[in-house]
Amino acid sequence: MIAVVIPCHGVKRQILGVLEAIGPECRAIYVVDDACPEGSGDLVEAECHDPRVRVLRCEQNQGVGGATLAGYRAALDDGAEILVKLDGDGQMDPGLIPRLVHPIQLGEADYCKGNRFFELEGLGAMPRSRLLGNSLLSFVSKLSTGYWNIFDPNNGFTAIHAAVARQLPFDKLSRRYFFESDLLFRLGTLRAVVSDVPMPARYANEQSGLKIHRILGEFAGKHLVNTAKRLFYNYYLRNFNIASIEIVVGAFALVWGIWFGVTRWIRGSMEGVAATSGTVMLAALPILLGVQLILAFLSYDVQNVPREVLHKRLLPAPPKG
Repeated sequence: MIAVVIPCHGVKRQILGVLEAIGPECRAIYVVDDACPEGSGDLVEAECHDPRVRVLRCEQNQGVGGATLAGYRAALDDGAEILVKLDGDGQMDPGLIPRLVHPIQLGEADYCKGNRFFELEGLGAMPRSRLLGNSLLSFVSKLSTGYWNIFDPNNGFTAIHAAVARQLPFDKLSRRYFFESDLLFRLGTLRAVVSDVPMPARYANEQSGLKIHRILGEFAGKHLVNTAKRLFYNYYLRNFNIASIEIVVGAFALVWGIWFGVTRWIRGSMEGVAATSGTVMLAALPILLGVQLILAFLSYDVQNVPREVLHKRLLPAPPKG
C-alpha cells in the first residue's frame, strides 16, 4: 500500500487541488495540519470527500519535519508499505508519484527523492536565489551524508520503504527545514540505497518559508556536525581501513604545512630575512602530501556510496515450500 503524507501550513489555496491530483495508486492520504493559521485541516474536512483522506492535527507548530513524522507514524500504524511525502503548496506534481515509487517497488532503492536539476530546460522557472542556495547545499550535503550520487537534497518530494522508515530514530530527526538533509544523514548511517528521480521545477506565486540568509548558519553548523559523525561512524566505529588513515594523516599534514609556512613567512617578514629553499620545501611537501591523501580519501568515499538495498534484508523471509 502506498500512503501519502502532506504536511500543511499556509497552503489553504493549493491543498484541495493537490488532493484532487493524487491518483488511485495511493490507498491512503494523511493531511497533517501543522497548527496551520489558515485552517487547512478544517478546509479539507469540509470540502474534500475523498474517503482515502484523513486529517491529522498538531496542537503546536512542529515544522515540516515534525508534521511529516506525525504522518509517517500514522501510515506505519495502518500498515503502509511505501510512504510518500508531498508538499501541499502545489510545487510537486502528484502525477509523478508512480515514477517516484517505482525504484522502491522494483527493489532497487530504499528511498527516492525528486531532483529538479536533472531537466536543465526547466531550471529557468526556479528563482535564482533558490538555484544558488540549492546548488551550495547539494555539495555540502554530499559531504555530510556520503551520498555523492544525488543532488537537490532539500527536495521534499520523497518516498521511503516502510521497513526502512521503521529503522529511523524519529526522536532524533530535525523537525524543521533541515529535515530532508538530516533524514539523508540518518539513511546513510543505515547504509540505505537512495535514488534521485527527475522532476520538473514548478513555481507560481507562492512564497517559500525557506530563507537562505536566515538558515545558512544553522545549516552549515548542522552539516558540519553530521559530517564529523558520519566519518566517525563509517571509518572508525564500524570499520577501519586505508581511508581512515588517509583522512587523519592528510588533514594533519595539510594543517601542519600551512601552519609552518605561515609562521616562517611572518617571522621572515618581521626580520627582513628571505626564507631558504629548505624552509620552503618543509612547508610545501606536507601540504602536497596532505592534499593528495585527502583526495585519495574522497575518491574512496565516493566509491563507498551504499549499493545493497536495505529493505530486502529487513523484510521477513518468504515461507519455504
